[in-house]
Amino acid sequence: MGKATGFLEYELRDRTYKPAEERTKHFNEFVVPLDEKQLSLQGARCMDCGIPYCHTGCPVNNIIPDWNDLVFRGKFKEAIEVLHSTNNFPEFTGRICPAPCQESCTLNIDDQPVTIKTIECAIIDKAWEEGWVKPEISNNKTGKNVAVVGSGPAGMAAAQQLARAGHDVTLFEKNGKIGGLLRYGIPDFKMEKHLIDRRHIQMEQEGVIIRTNIEVGIDISKEQLDKDFDAIILSGGAETPRDLPVPGRDHKGVHFAMDFLTQQNRRVSGEKLGNILEISAKDKHIVVIGGGDTGSDCVGTSFRQGAATVTQLEIMSKPPEKENKSLTWPDWPMKLRTSTSHDEGAERGFGITTKKISGTNEGVDSLQTVQVDWKQGPNGSMEMVEVENSKEYLKADLILLAMGFVHPTHQGILKDLSVKLDNRGNVNANTEDYKTSVNKVFSAGDMRRGQSLVVWAIREGRQCAQAVDKFLMGSTDLPR
Repeated sequence: MGKATGFLEYELRDRTYKPAEERTKHFNEFVVPLDEKQLSLQGARCMDCGIPYCHTGCPVNNIIPDWNDLVFRGKFKEAIEVLHSTNNFPEFTGRICPAPCQESCTLNIDDQPVTIKTIECAIIDKAWEEGWVKPEISNNKTGKNVAVVGSGPAGMAAAQQLARAGHDVTLFEKNGKIGGLLRYGIPDFKMEKHLIDRRHIQMEQEGVIIRTNIEVGIDISKEQLDKDFDAIILSGGAETPRDLPVPGRDHKGVHFAMDFLTQQNRRVSGEKLGNILEISAKDKHIVVIGGGDTGSDCVGTSFRQGAATVTQLEIMSKPPEKENKSLTWPDWPMKLRTSTSHDEGAERGFGITTKKISGTNEGVDSLQTVQVDWKQGPNGSMEMVEVENSKEYLKADLILLAMGFVHPTHQGILKDLSVKLDNRGNVNANTEDYKTSVNKVFSAGDMRRGQSLVVWAIREGRQCAQAVDKFLMGSTDLPR
């Protein structure tokens, strides 16, 4: 904990943002961090609550009260040691995690939670600045070879943990750089990619062999994997997007959100786009279908590309602006969440479904929508009911489909290995040993659990690494 009476003495303060008119002119991060004095005061607000529910809210089980107290006392070097003991990449979660830990904070009962995410980010940023983050090189090599297929946060965490346990680890990535959707799906204004690059360097120094532009199942066969490695971890993403089966879907100008976001991220990093159709929001009326984080990222990217207008549609009803704490706390509440991208000028619509997309040979020009209500059906489940006389037409020059992802891509290594899938189309493996139906093949992250958060991917990568280490050695000292 911090100071016993800190939560009574010090007001909640958090990071701020540069003005929208300034930040939409570039793709850089725009957060204004707190200074160390204010960070100390915020750390002091961590109260002696008896049961730290922030632990249960955090998927990687960060030891939050401990590093809050260390920041309060100005002991940042000790704080990063505690933080790294549970989280390989706190600079990722400190930027893009939605912070379920803060929702679980005891002080959040009164809407005044400790600024856990801000303190976490400040600890790791100072650690890099001071040179405290160094490679952890194993002195004892096991002689075991492990292949990690997919270099998103789950694959990165698994590879790093196994290398530190003394195994020879090869991390395979089909793209030109590691990071998965962390690099190619999340815009730079939320997380700049040099943060991944320096972890790449650290992991190589720790002994991880990183092979990019290698698609396992095409560039390297399952037979070769089986021959060269003692264990294989499948840690790819849930890359199959949910489509919109309505008339006019095939018009030019209707694209999946990830195609749009990936292109822009490649532009920012200077990577070549290749021979593909470029998607641009410049001077266009944009409609984003899907109200989640991916849709929000499309909103912010559209404004930075110079969109004329941006509208985001969500099929679910508008949630309450404030949750009923007596019913939800300390669990993650369903409430209206407004991102920095929304604040840049987006129009938002709730309880709206698309019926038809219209256009010409030149491309899409509008879409037809109707308002919907959600009512309980005879079997108790919620059913969508269209509202009479609610038909509307929205002008649209570019429509971006951001309705989530259904499962990983089955063609390629999953089909080649004949890995058993669950009823949602994900790789079937539990969270005890992370084993698949195929001998010595494991799976973690979105490929196993479905579309989820970066913090869950890191958790699964760490736990899967522990399971693989135990499988190879009979026992393990890796933390879970």
